[in-house]
Amino acid sequence: MQEAIRPHDAVAVPFTEARTPPELSIVVPTLNENGNVPLLVLHLGRALEGIRWEVIFVDDDSADGTIATARRLARRDSRVRCLRRIGRRGLAGACIEGMLASSAPAIAVMDADLQHDEKYLPQMLEHFRAGADLVVGTRRTQDGVVTTGLSAVRKWGSRLATNLARRLTGVRLSDPMSGFFLIRQETFEAIAPRLSTQGFKLLLDIVASQPRPLLIEEVPYSFRPRQYGQSKLDGLVVSEYAGLLLAKVSGDLLSTRFLLFMLVGVSGLGAHLLALKGALSLPQVGFDLAQTGAAYLAMTWNFFLNNHLTYRDRRLKGLAILKGLLSFYAVCSVGAVANVGVASWIYGEHPSWWLAGTAGALMGGVFNYVASSTFTWRQR
Repeated sequence: MQEAIRPHDAVAVPFTEARTPPELSIVVPTLNENGNVPLLVLHLGRALEGIRWEVIFVDDDSADGTIATARRLARRDSRVRCLRRIGRRGLAGACIEGMLASSAPAIAVMDADLQHDEKYLPQMLEHFRAGADLVVGTRRTQDGVVTTGLSAVRKWGSRLATNLARRLTGVRLSDPMSGFFLIRQETFEAIAPRLSTQGFKLLLDIVASQPRPLLIEEVPYSFRPRQYGQSKLDGLVVSEYAGLLLAKVSGDLLSTRFLLFMLVGVSGLGAHLLALKGALSLPQVGFDLAQTGAAYLAMTWNFFLNNHLTYRDRRLKGLAILKGLLSFYAVCSVGAVANVGVASWIYGEHPSWWLAGTAGALMGGVFNYVASSTFTWRQR
């Protein structure tokens, strides 16, 4: 009878019995990229000939069969790996999970839409072999001019975002908005606990969170047009980016999600004050009733905006929206009691509707964030 191999004996298995480990892992976050996945694997095979590599697709439970296609490829090619995330959304979080699943000394991140040119990966890997901690595929040349492949609007937006990042965080990359980069595995492991899983700009977060100066190289490349699928960038990304910058300015004392929640709260305050002013203009409507109505209108506003922005990775859909709204009303009603009480007291002492309304709305802000995170958009 053959003796069973004990767990600690695994280290004695000859190295030649296992597949030669990759030098490079390419992490590719996906959401409805079914048409691009096979093409990307084909392009990587051509570009990385002679290099030991693997690609890790991290899929946010796509509805178009992306993960099934990736798994079919993985059954035929051991260089293809797949991670499916359920109940979690977000490009940064997907990249972080994929990078933490890699044991290769070099880890690259690129999009699945074929806009990042895989032919530059060997050049980026050479910089890594020469000692670089981080190699960035930049859409800008050394003189600061955006290379081809970006629309006029995206060039302007990229330039504005880069200037803000430099002024607020001190990052000196020519293109900190890039989603195409290669990093040393141990470097990433040291930074990972400081990173936010929200948003789209992981590179900026990595550079702004570094505990020590990194040796960084940049490789200019040109954006290519998307072939299949739709872009995941939308207007909400701007707010997420603002939240990330503010979090880094605060030294990560305030989380990106909390700052987004408070930004939404500011917009809700505007809705609150407009509703309060309108209600007070009606006959027979006292301040207490007007303040209460304005508070619940602002709650409704904040709920739907938070559902699409602050908690987009936990976004409620279908019947869950109604349940979530009722939950949000319930937990925020405690804050509303303090809201109305403080506002009424201030209005009685100083009959200024805007001062009383603002003080009342701010009173419930922090409580509403904690309560809604715990009950309404709890991690499932």
